[in-house]
Amino acid sequence: MAVCTVYTTQSLNSTCSISTPTKTHLGFHQKQVVFYSTGRRSSNRASSSGPCVITCSAGDSQTVVIGLAADSGCGKSTFMRRLTSVFGGAAEPPKGGNPDSNTLISDTTTVICLDDYHSLDRTGRKEKGVTALDPRANNFDLMYEQVKAMKSGIAVEKPIYNHVTGLLDPPELIKPPKILVIEGLHPMFDERVRDLLDFSIYLDISNEVKFAWKIQRDMAERGHSLESIKASIEARKPDFDAYIDPQKQYADAVIEVLPSQLIPDDNEGKVLRVRLIMKEGVKHFSPVYLFDEGSTISWIPCGRKLTCSYPGIKFSYGPDAYFGHEVSILEMDGQFDRLDELIYVESHLSNISTKFYGEVTQQMLKHADFPGSNNGTGLFQTIVGLKIRDLYEQITASKTATAVGATKA
Repeated sequence: MAVCTVYTTQSLNSTCSISTPTKTHLGFHQKQVVFYSTGRRSSNRASSSGPCVITCSAGDSQTVVIGLAADSGCGKSTFMRRLTSVFGGAAEPPKGGNPDSNTLISDTTTVICLDDYHSLDRTGRKEKGVTALDPRANNFDLMYEQVKAMKSGIAVEKPIYNHVTGLLDPPELIKPPKILVIEGLHPMFDERVRDLLDFSIYLDISNEVKFAWKIQRDMAERGHSLESIKASIEARKPDFDAYIDPQKQYADAVIEVLPSQLIPDDNEGKVLRVRLIMKEGVKHFSPVYLFDEGSTISWIPCGRKLTCSYPGIKFSYGPDAYFGHEVSILEMDGQFDRLDELIYVESHLSNISTKFYGEVTQQMLKHADFPGSNNGTGLFQTIVGLKIRDLYEQITASKTATAVGATKA
C-alpha cells in the first residue's frame, strides 16, 4: 500500500496521470500522481485551481533507519560486517559504480558513510583550519533531507567523499533499502537527523584503549613514531570532545570499551572490559539481562563448562543511570579461550532476540577472525545486531497490522 500526500483537494470525478521521475535540487528521485478535475462541484466548498498533486512513496516498506556513531578507528566497519551478516547476504559496494564508494549494499541493508556529507574536501579543510569532526566541514542540511527522503521510500543522489584522493566525487544513486544504516562521526549530532533514527548506537572507546590500539596499529603496521601518534591523538581530541563524544547521551545502546580490571595497571589494551549500556523504555527494544531481570549480578563463569586462562572472565549486570536515563548494563571483563564454549554464557542471557538456541555462538564462530571476537566487543556487537533484526521485524509487523486495519476500516 502506498502512502500519498495530497496537496490540493479536487472532485472525485477526475482523470489521473503519472508524471515521469524528476530529480530535485536535493538529489531526490520521485514520482507524482496528478488528478485533473473534469466535472462541476455541487458542494459549498471553496474551489481551488490547478491539478491535485499527490506524491507517493512505498509506505509498506518504509525504511528503518539505524544510526551508528564513533570516532575513526573504533570498530564501526567491523560492527557493520557483523550486523549485515545477521540479515544474510554479503554487503558490497554498488555494482558498476565508483570503486572508491563508501556505500555497502546487501539484500536487506544499505550502509552509508556520513563522511560523504563533508562539505569541504581535504584541501578545503586544511585551508580553513578545521577537521572533519568540526560541524562546519559537514553539510547537515543535505544529510537530513536525504536520510528523510530514503526513510520515506525516495531514492537520492548521494555525494561521495573519496578517502583515497580527499576529494568530493560525483554522486551515486542510492535506492531506499529495508534497513538504512548511517555510520560515521555525526549521526546523532543534528537533532533533525536524530529524530529520523529508529535506533541508535554509540561505540565508546576509552582514551587508554584507543591509544593502545593506535600504537599497536600505527607503530607495528605503519612505522609511525610514538611521538607522532601522541600528537595525532591530541590534535583531534578537542573536536572529538566537543562534537563527537556528547552524542552518546542520545544513543539507545552504548558499547563502552575500557581497560581490564582483572590485570592491575594494565596498559596494553589486549584484555578488555566491555559494557553494553541499554536505555530503558525504547520502543521495540527490550534490554538484555543476565539471570534475573532488574537484579544486580556478578558472575565468574570459569570452571568446568568454560575454559579460562589468566586473567579469567567476569560478567556483571544491573540497573543504573546514564546521562539521566534509566539503563541496564551488561558487562564482560576478560576474553574467551574457546568460542565454541560461548554457548554456556549465551544460555544464561535473556532477551537476546535469537531465533534458535546457540545463534549468538554460531555468529561469533562464523566471524572468529573479526577483531574482538574473543571478548565483549564482538559478543555485544553480535547481540546488538540480533536486537536490531528483532526491532526491524517488530516495526514491519506493526506497519503491516496498521495497514490491514486501515483497509478493513
